[in-house]
Amino acid sequence: MALRLTRQLVRAAPASFAPRATAAWTSLTFQRMYATKRFTEDHEWVVLGDDGIATIGITDHAQSKLGEVVYVDLSAQPGEQVESGGVLCSIESVKAASDVYAPIAGEVLESNGELNESPELINSDPETKGWLVKLRPTDASEVDKLMDKDAYEKLI
Repeated sequence: MALRLTRQLVRAAPASFAPRATAAWTSLTFQRMYATKRFTEDHEWVVLGDDGIATIGITDHAQSKLGEVVYVDLSAQPGEQVESGGVLCSIESVKAASDVYAPIAGEVLESNGELNESPELINSDPETKGWLVKLRPTDASEVDKLMDKDAYEKLI
């Protein structure tokens, strides 16, 4: 009987209920991401997820200075330990080639394989779809030593 009642309540919910809930969730997720996103002076960003996994990429400012990205060499492979300041990958653009350095130490879990086929993701969406690597930090408190959004904006 309780199951039927629940189904009836779901069917009776207004059609606009789901989009509002989704929009609120998306807004909170976006706000939380920016609250936890940290930046380096070399224009890398790090987001430490609730699962303790750090996602790393380059900032929009960095991609704009590079110009059109044509190739990404994801040299850091899953299972590899990287030190803070170690090379994660190289990005080649029509203007230049640049190394991207690990803002924190840890074990590489995953590289963004989409960048092999679509390196332009770094230009079109550098701070979400254009992420470079995910790693398990050796010491998650290293993230706290990086710049917050306000400090980074003052830098650039």
